[in-house]
Amino acid sequence: MMRLLVVAGVLLGLVTSAGAQVTLRVGDQKGNSQAVMEAAGILKDVPYKIEWKEFAAAAPLLEALGAGAIDSGIVGDAPFTFAAASNVPVKAIAAIRQTQEGLAILVPERSSITSFDQLRGKTIATGRGSIGHQLVLAALEQRGWTADDVKLVFLAPSDAKVAYTQGSVDAWSTWEPYVSQEEVLFKARRILTGEGLTPGLSFQVATPAAIREKRDALADFVRRLTAARAWSHDHVEAYAETLGKLMNIPPAVPLNWLTRAKIRIAPIDDSVIADEQKTIDLYLRSGLIKQRLSASDVLDRSFADAIARGAGL
Repeated sequence: MMRLLVVAGVLLGLVTSAGAQVTLRVGDQKGNSQAVMEAAGILKDVPYKIEWKEFAAAAPLLEALGAGAIDSGIVGDAPFTFAAASNVPVKAIAAIRQTQEGLAILVPERSSITSFDQLRGKTIATGRGSIGHQLVLAALEQRGWTADDVKLVFLAPSDAKVAYTQGSVDAWSTWEPYVSQEEVLFKARRILTGEGLTPGLSFQVATPAAIREKRDALADFVRRLTAARAWSHDHVEAYAETLGKLMNIPPAVPLNWLTRAKIRIAPIDDSVIADEQKTIDLYLRSGLIKQRLSASDVLDRSFADAIARGAGL
C-alpha cells in the first residue's frame, strides 16, 4: 500500500512538473491583450509561462503562427480570413467584439477631402488583407464601384504612416491605436468608419497543435483575457493611464480609443459564424481569396465555457 502511494505521488509530481513547464507563446498587437491583462492585474498567478511577442499588425503575427513560432494571438477577421484561405494552420477560439468607430479611413488635417466619395481616383494606403483593406472593399461595394476606382498602396503601418504624413498618399485606412493616435496628436479626420460596413470582429486565434497540446493553458488564458476586458469597462481612465505608460504615448490617445470601442470577448457562436462568413464572402467577391471557405470549419466553439467563466456567467 505504501509503495502504491509513493508511486502515485511520483506520478502526480511528474504531471505537476509537466504542467509547470508549459509555455504559451502569445502574439500581441500594440496596446492589446498584454496591456489590458497587466492593467487588470490578472497575470500574477498564472500556472504556466506566457512568452509575449508583439507585432505591428496581424499579417506578420499570422506568418509567425503559420511558421510555428507562436501558439496563439489576436488578429482581425479580415487578415484571419486571408490566412485561413492561404492554408495557414489557424483556428479562431474566441471572438472580440467592439464598435467599428476605430476602424477608419483617415485624411490629414490639411486635406480638402471630406468624404469617401472624394477618394475616387485617389491613393489609399493600407495593409493587404488587413481590416483596413476590408473597409475599403466594403465601401467600394456599397457604392457599386470597382477596385480600379481607387488606387490602393499596400504598406505596413509604420510605412503607411510615413507615406500618409509626407503626402505620398491621399488617405490611410487603418485601425486602433493608430486611428486615435492620428486624431488626438495630429488632428487627423475620419472620413469613413466601419460602422454599418464591417462585422466588427477580431479573434483570439491558435494553431491546431496548440489547441490539442496546450488546451488547458489556452482555456485559462482566454478566461483571464475575458475577465480583463470586463474589468476595463468599469476602469476606462485607469486602463488608459496604464496603457499610455506601456505604449509611451499620452493617455488621451488610449482614452479616445477605449471610450468608444467597448471591447468585449465573446464565444464562437452562430452570430460570430454568420459574421465571419460575411467577411469570407466579401473577400471571395473581391477576388482576394479564390475559393469559398465555410466559417464553421475555421472557428472553434469549444472554448465557450472558459469565456463564460471569465465573464462571470
